[in-house]
Amino acid sequence: MPQIFDVKASKKATNLSINSDLLSKARKLNINLSATLEHALEAELRLAERDDWLKNNENAICELNELAEKKGLFSDAYRDF
Repeated sequence: MPQIFDVKASKKATNLSINSDLLSKARKLNINLSATLEHALEAELRLAERDDWLKNNENAICELNELAEKKGLFSDAYRDF
């Protein structure tokens, strides 16, 4: 899967608030908070960019679907199902 951010970019220190019990349990299990947050943010970015793309292309997708329903697809003659 292609990267959606520059993985070679420098790290930037930041402050955030997190549930204290969640933090305590993560530390006990030696969970890397920075890596975990990066993975979670990447997943959220992918979803947000996907949703944005779908919203921006909704009209074109609907028009193509309508065209396919009216005119069919070039591959219809080859369908076995």
